[in-house]
Amino acid sequence: MKVRIWTVPNQITFLRLGFLPFFLVLILYEEYRWALLVLMCAALTDAVDGLLARRLDQKSALGAYLDPIADKLLLSSSFVALAMEKQIPWWLAIFVLSRDILMLVVAAVILVIQGYRPFPPSLLGKATTFFEIALVFFTLLAASYGNERVGLLSHYLGYMVAAFVIASGFHYSVVVARRLHLS
Repeated sequence: MKVRIWTVPNQITFLRLGFLPFFLVLILYEEYRWALLVLMCAALTDAVDGLLARRLDQKSALGAYLDPIADKLLLSSSFVALAMEKQIPWWLAIFVLSRDILMLVVAAVILVIQGYRPFPPSLLGKATTFFEIALVFFTLLAASYGNERVGLLSHYLGYMVAAFVIASGFHYSVVVARRLHLS
């Protein structure tokens, strides 16, 4: 990958990071419809930056780090803000944050000890992220429009997220332990 910083995809990712404080403030002030709109804009920029990176041949090392960081910051902070507003249970926010912190600490330790080692996301990790995003979306949708069916869907999605977070956390631990043992 080339060492480029100010590529169009990276600028779009920086824009997505810029959405974060507005998104959180909107949740904390219970402006859920606006928060939902900002979330959809963030999702759109996530799709567009990846597409442009491939189409314009502007993949970069910074983008490879920055894109998942932007996604994790948005998701993790969403869970904290929604828990603060009693839209999701605290235990679920703690599970999500704990897994993210575990992954961050392990990645940092591996980076320090062995240097850069790519750990592409597993199918289980991608499924976890999908259900986390779905939960944030449907929770905001239910809070925005007071729809009981969507609220019930969010309730059950919360348990699915918990199951996937636990399973993917254990899976990640096993994969990392194997890779470290083999190196």
